[in-house]
Amino acid sequence: MSTSISRSQQFCLLGTGWITGFCMCFLYIRHTTKDCPPQIVHPCSVPAKPLSVSNDTLPDKPIMLVWVWPETDDYKFDPVKCKERYNIDGCHLTDNRDLYSQADAVLFYHKGIKKDLSNLPQTPRPPFQKWIWFNLESPTNTRPKSGLENLFNLTLTYRRDSDISVRYYLNVSKIPKEFEIPEKDKLVCWFVSNTNPGTGTGTRMKFYEELRTYVNVNVFGKMAGKRLTDEEYYPTMASCKFYLSFENSIHRDYMTEKFNGPLSIGTVPIVLGPPRDNYEQFAPHNSFIHVADFPSASALAQHLLVLDKDDAAYRRYFEWRKYVTATPHYAVWNEEFILPICRACDYVSRHNEYKETHDLFKWYSS
Repeated sequence: MSTSISRSQQFCLLGTGWITGFCMCFLYIRHTTKDCPPQIVHPCSVPAKPLSVSNDTLPDKPIMLVWVWPETDDYKFDPVKCKERYNIDGCHLTDNRDLYSQADAVLFYHKGIKKDLSNLPQTPRPPFQKWIWFNLESPTNTRPKSGLENLFNLTLTYRRDSDISVRYYLNVSKIPKEFEIPEKDKLVCWFVSNTNPGTGTGTRMKFYEELRTYVNVNVFGKMAGKRLTDEEYYPTMASCKFYLSFENSIHRDYMTEKFNGPLSIGTVPIVLGPPRDNYEQFAPHNSFIHVADFPSASALAQHLLVLDKDDAAYRRYFEWRKYVTATPHYAVWNEEFILPICRACDYVSRHNEYKETHDLFKWYSS
C-alpha cells in the first residue's frame, strides 16, 4: 500500500532536513575547534586570499598582525616608528584582529602564548598567511609548549639561522674617521638585576664573585639597589673603561644589548657567553675582551689593571672605530621590541616564498 505526500509536506520535510544538517554541522565545527590548536591547511583545500582588503583606508601593502604585544601593553608602539627609526615602511602593522583573515602574516610572541594554546586563533590558518614565532629569550629561558613544534612558517629570534634574525649590526664605512673615547672615572662596571639561578645566572655570578676580589666592580641595578634611569643608562656606561657583558646563559649567537651597549657608547665589553669565534662573527676581534682569553679571574683582573695605566694599550681597543660604527639598541626601557617587530614587517614586505618550520624547540635548543 503506497502513501502519497503532498507538495507542501515535501517542502516541509526538505526544510527540516536542511535545518537539521546545518545544526549538526555547526555543532561539529564548534566542538572540533573549541579545544584544538589551529589547523595547518593545505594551500589547495581553501579559497585563495581575497584580492583586496575590506577596509578602504588600508594602504596597498602586506598586512602584519601583532596577535599579542610582547610582555604588556606598555611595550606597544606607534607603527610610524618603523619608518622614523629604520626607514621600514613596507607593511601595514596592526593589532586589529578583525583583519586576521586578510593578514599576510601574524606575529606571535612566545611568552604570550598560553600553555594550552587557547589564545591562538581557533580557525584554520589561510594558506597564504605566514605565522611568525617571535622569541628573544635564550633556550635556557624558553619553555617549550606542546603543539607549537610544527605550527609556524617563520622564526624571529636572535639566532643567525632564524628566518628573521634580530641583531644589532655594526656598519662598515670606506672613509676613516676618528673616534673620541668618552672620559672615564670608573674601571669596571656592571648593570645587573637578574640573579635568579633558575635562569642560568650561576656561571656569571660565580665569575663575578671571584673577579671582585681582585678588582673593584661598580655594580648598578636591582642587585646593588642602584637602579639607573633611562637618562643615566648610557652616560654611566660611557664613564666606565670596561663593562661586564655577562649573559644570563650561554648559547650560540646569544649576545644581547649587554654586548651592543658598551660597543656603541665607547666602553670595552668583557664578555661571558659563547666562544670568542662566535663573537667575532658579529664584532671585530679587538673590540672586546673574552673571559676565556685568561686562565682565571685573577689573570683577567691583572690585565685590566695594566690597561688602566697604559693609555696607548687601552686605546687600541678602539682602532676598529675608524671604519666601523655601532648603533645604540634603545634608550628607553619599553622600546625593546621595536626593532624586531619592524624587522619582521620588512621581511614580510620583501618575501612571499612558501616556508614551513618543523621541530621548533629541537632546532632552538641545538
